[in-house]
Amino acid sequence: MAVVGMPKRWANRCRNGYYAARTAALEPRVAAVATVSGPFRLDWSVLPRPVRDIMTERAGGADAARAFARRVDLTDLAPRITAPLLVVDGGRDVIPGVTNGEPLARLAPHGTRLSVPHGDHLLGNARGDWLFPLADHVAHTLTGAAGRAAPDNAP
Repeated sequence: MAVVGMPKRWANRCRNGYYAARTAALEPRVAAVATVSGPFRLDWSVLPRPVRDIMTERAGGADAARAFARRVDLTDLAPRITAPLLVVDGGRDVIPGVTNGEPLARLAPHGTRLSVPHGDHLLGNARGDWLFPLADHVAHTLTGAAGRAAPDNAP
């Protein structure tokens, strides 16, 4: 996420992708935003036990983790994201109870989705397939410079 007048961070991964999208919807100084494997929505009742355990540990307890999961829903915020948005998802990143970024890219006014079919969670196995398009997205958005090429499956 690039914020005018603040330090720049290009992409936010996993739950930080949720925070990046939320911030972009609420902060008008955000000039560019990208998410990688970020959740659009969480459903605590369907999340696998290991995911719930990790969330419980990080949130400081099960009640806090459940409350966090209830808040993770970008349905109302996505249309408020005015900055150009790139959503990167891995096709093999399928976690029950986690809605991927497709609705975020579709509902955001300037949203684009890059789906990497063979990509796993955080797309560590496919960095070359998304890092350059993501860097090009940020560079083009902030400077107008032409990038390498648009994602093959961009809307």
